[in-house]
Amino acid sequence: MRGVLTPNRSLADLTWLRVGGAADWLFQPADVDDLAVFLRDLDPALPVFPMGVGSNLIVRDGGIRAVVIRMGRGFNAISVNGNRVTAGVAALDAHVARKAAEAGVDLTFLRTIPGAIGGAVRMNAGCYGSYVADHLVSAKAVTRAGEVVTLGPAELNFRYRQTDLPEGWVLVEATFEAQPGDREALEAKMTEQVAKRDATQPTKDRTAGSTFRNPAGFSSTGRADDSHELKAWKVIDDAGMRGARLGGAMMSEMHPNFLVNIGGATAAELEGLGEEVRKKVFQNSCICLEWEIKRVGEPAPENE
Repeated sequence: MRGVLTPNRSLADLTWLRVGGAADWLFQPADVDDLAVFLRDLDPALPVFPMGVGSNLIVRDGGIRAVVIRMGRGFNAISVNGNRVTAGVAALDAHVARKAAEAGVDLTFLRTIPGAIGGAVRMNAGCYGSYVADHLVSAKAVTRAGEVVTLGPAELNFRYRQTDLPEGWVLVEATFEAQPGDREALEAKMTEQVAKRDATQPTKDRTAGSTFRNPAGFSSTGRADDSHELKAWKVIDDAGMRGARLGGAMMSEMHPNFLVNIGGATAAELEGLGEEVRKKVFQNSCICLEWEIKRVGEPAPENE
């Protein structure tokens, strides 16, 4: 093993919300081969939780009873070959968008998505009408048995903010294909996107991106409609939860679908406020919001 294995490692400083307890173990693999050997030799009874930059994550205050695998420098390479862009899972979405634009490839939708490529693939991230599913050619993963496999879109079964990745498998790389574009035009497009985001979202605050998925609507036949024209922020606002607070947690005044750590929040306060928002929205509109932020681990004993 060439990576770093640390027992009882706090995860709070590794998440964007800066909350959470410790993992039983934190493993930071050196590269794909190191990760494959580690998973191959790890006791199959021990659960594994892959972690990127912690942008879309609440780790509960009691920590995680698992081996957390955090993907770092050995997994952030970006290369471009024609209209195809290959990126390690630790490469930031924004960096991939910029690198692609420099080569005249249009992956600009990634520019304003918080986090890294691993999470973007896992959650089928999207923005401005484009999703990972629209561009992914293939992804590589290491299985729980330590085998390196290649997955196509059919195996991942992309859906709105969801994919099918077997338990314990760890994504390591993804290849995208996109339309060519003029470099200067792509740079201008991204500059406009960033300005729009900064004007409408609390980018200077401690958040984890969008808190809840946009709810599905219903067609005239009464069937679920996945067009997602109904926005989570709107139903939260209509329920009077813009600016709602619980301890150090707050729903942003600027964009009410952003959960903010305004200072000293616990994971229990952040998750508790989110659940209160879900309750109020359901009472107001009979819509059941689904979390987009992933919540993992156990509550602190006093919060059980």
